[in-house]
Amino acid sequence: MSSPADTLPERVRALLPETLPSRLGVAVSGGSDSLALLHLLVRIARDEDVRLFAATVDHGLRPDAAAEAASVSETCAHLGVSHVTLKWTGWDRSGNLQDQARQARYGLLRDWAVLQDIPAVALGHTADDQAETVLMRLGRAAGVRGLSAMSFARDLDGVTVWRPLLGETRTALRDYLQAEGVRWIEDPSNQDLRFDRIKAREALGHLSGLGITAETLSRVAANLGRANRALEHFAQESARRVAKETACAVRVDRAGFGALPEEIQRRLVVGILQRITGPGYPPRQSKVEQVVQAVIAGRSSTLSGCQILTDGNSSWFCRELTAVSTCEARPAELWDERWIATGPDTPGVQIRTLGETGLPQVPDWRATGVPRMVLMVTPAVWLGDQIVSAPFAGFLNGWSFEMNPKFPEFSASFLSH
Repeated sequence: MSSPADTLPERVRALLPETLPSRLGVAVSGGSDSLALLHLLVRIARDEDVRLFAATVDHGLRPDAAAEAASVSETCAHLGVSHVTLKWTGWDRSGNLQDQARQARYGLLRDWAVLQDIPAVALGHTADDQAETVLMRLGRAAGVRGLSAMSFARDLDGVTVWRPLLGETRTALRDYLQAEGVRWIEDPSNQDLRFDRIKAREALGHLSGLGITAETLSRVAANLGRANRALEHFAQESARRVAKETACAVRVDRAGFGALPEEIQRRLVVGILQRITGPGYPPRQSKVEQVVQAVIAGRSSTLSGCQILTDGNSSWFCRELTAVSTCEARPAELWDERWIATGPDTPGVQIRTLGETGLPQVPDWRATGVPRMVLMVTPAVWLGDQIVSAPFAGFLNGWSFEMNPKFPEFSASFLSH
């Protein structure tokens, strides 16, 4: 009779796409989870003519980290897998260490994958990680989106991240490694109760009597993930009805917005803010709710580098002037990470905010129907102190602005990627 460890390779392969890329990355720390993933992917890659590449992130926070990375390198060499150690040196000893380390880890892995022409990287997150995340987010009173926790796949600025072990417990993975005669590294920080994740791990061990286990919490996260996707589609359809992107801003019909369920109102605000200021962590729920109420009441507000202005029956979301007043670029360069100007070959021109001094140079700007404060934060083409072109204010003069192609179509930005 086969054990769960015997069927683990088949279960993991079933979660991966039917056709794998010819070059596949895997993040390996040397712990049991990532080491199990490495061995499983080696087996899969050999059967499917896939070349595997491994990377270890050394955060430089523990004296043993370098030796652990070297141990992973030896293991990879034995398995015939190319390996590299990526070193992080960016922590200034302030702020949330775990959050900064996590962001740095993703950034290093993404840059490595792009450099090596690797379209997808597999990570060793497990059902235990999923359950711990749910517990931590419960402590922060998270909503449906937060409690749906990690997804199997996500886009990391052009590189796909896969988590094929989300359905597996750490115990099952260690049973597999023991059956294969593979030893793993125990990270001492996994016993450090100063970290919230370790507190959640400790708490989870005391909840099994209530039926609250890694497996059940993972199923809860999956259920909420499905609910979250349904809400995303509702938010997308709502955005198509009540919001329109124009002049580097988003115009919201206040009456239509006010008729939406509260959850969808919040999602629209978060999606629009991220559309205007760029991707990143959403603001706190209390701040989002203040903006929701401001839109409904027709008040002005600001949040996360975005200003919300009222104009009759509409609310306009656009950049704050202070956030872009010093932003400069040359033609064909990204302005504010979002806009690219194209036009005649004119030596010496710069892309800068239209601003208070530029708007008076465009006498017909009122014909656009766009509020003055919205137009002031749009990009324009300058030659010294003179406006050459201000397309969003109706003065083209042979120039145009296109959005950064990495940004999705507006309504699609309300869906997880």
